[in-house]
Amino acid sequence: MPPSFAPGGSAPRPDARGARPVGAPPAGGSDATRAMPTSRPAGPERRSVHGQAQPTSQPPRTAQPSRADAQGAAPQRPAAYAPRTSTPAEAATPPRRAEPQRQPAPAPRRRRRRGRWVAAVVVVLLVLLLAWPIGLLWWANGRISHVSALSGAADTPGTTYLLAGSDSRADGAADDATEGQRSDTIMVLHKPASGPAALVSLPRDTYTDIPGYGAAKLNAAYSYGGPELLVETVEGLTGLTVDHYVEIGMAGVRDVVDAVGGVELCLDYDVDDWRSDLVWEAGCHPADGETALAFARMRYSDPEGDIGRTDRQRQLVSSIISEVATPSTILDPRGHVGLIDSALSAIVVDDDTGIIDLGRMALAFRSATGADGLIGPPPIADLNYQPGGVGSTVLLDPDRAPDFFERLAAGELTEADFE
Repeated sequence: MPPSFAPGGSAPRPDARGARPVGAPPAGGSDATRAMPTSRPAGPERRSVHGQAQPTSQPPRTAQPSRADAQGAAPQRPAAYAPRTSTPAEAATPPRRAEPQRQPAPAPRRRRRRGRWVAAVVVVLLVLLLAWPIGLLWWANGRISHVSALSGAADTPGTTYLLAGSDSRADGAADDATEGQRSDTIMVLHKPASGPAALVSLPRDTYTDIPGYGAAKLNAAYSYGGPELLVETVEGLTGLTVDHYVEIGMAGVRDVVDAVGGVELCLDYDVDDWRSDLVWEAGCHPADGETALAFARMRYSDPEGDIGRTDRQRQLVSSIISEVATPSTILDPRGHVGLIDSALSAIVVDDDTGIIDLGRMALAFRSATGADGLIGPPPIADLNYQPGGVGSTVLLDPDRAPDFFERLAAGELTEADFE
């Protein structure tokens, strides 16, 4: 049987009469406040099912602060949660968001190897580009044929080149009755210290004094004493000291023209010359080496004789230089060796002239035959002067020629001086 409990007496419920509203101060002031109980009165004793006594009252409550106190005082926080005060500099600086550090991805090994190969190939190409022209110049300089030619006379202003076109009948380059070796083309190329370059053609039949032989045709000096006597004779005629002597073989011109793939030549009249084998229709035409050689040698069918032939030879040399300077020729390494070999086999220079001097001569020649250059013969008084004993000669103007050569040395020539 479950245990039974005897009902206890219940306390009388308080009456609402005389109660004060919530929040109203008690009557009697502070003494009444102090007299108010802070806990409920003890109720009747309660027992558990096992007969143990239990307290009927709850533990006393802690007095709560008033609403005024709660509004006037800030809540107290532990020191660990106290807000951190910032400095003025920190307050002015906006907070930065921490960015994660990115680690660079490692380059693939295959890409690194490819980059090294590309760098190595570029280095090799640069070395070849630098070594090729240097090696070519060194090789070409060793291929030049030299001859004693300069007189050793005192220097004159500027740089003077003597170009002589020799015609050796022994090599079959020309088919006529003349024997031995002649200087059929004589040109003075002068590059002054200032002023335009000038190319002066001296007619081979110019009547002049040859040291040790007296008055004769200019080209006879080569037959009498070779390049040295020709240089000395030209220096006496012009008053200029020859700095470089360049002799061009006519047979070699044929090979050079073929090496550059031909040149374009112009002539304004028809020609059918059996002596030079030149057959030409008026106008401009491409010419191979054989045709170019006949073009340069033809004289008897030219209305101007030796003067006209000199002009055609100058045109041929200028065309060769222009063709050599084209990008297609310069950028073709395979053709460099053949072209240089053909050109150098056709020329002979003095002992002091090298491949660099020949390059400068080519530039001066191109400048003289260009738009700003000056070309032509010196003043001529008679194209058929016959002093007796030497046949028909060309007589330079004794009044104008000396001043012409002085102006040539000073770089003061103009186009009017060639009229």
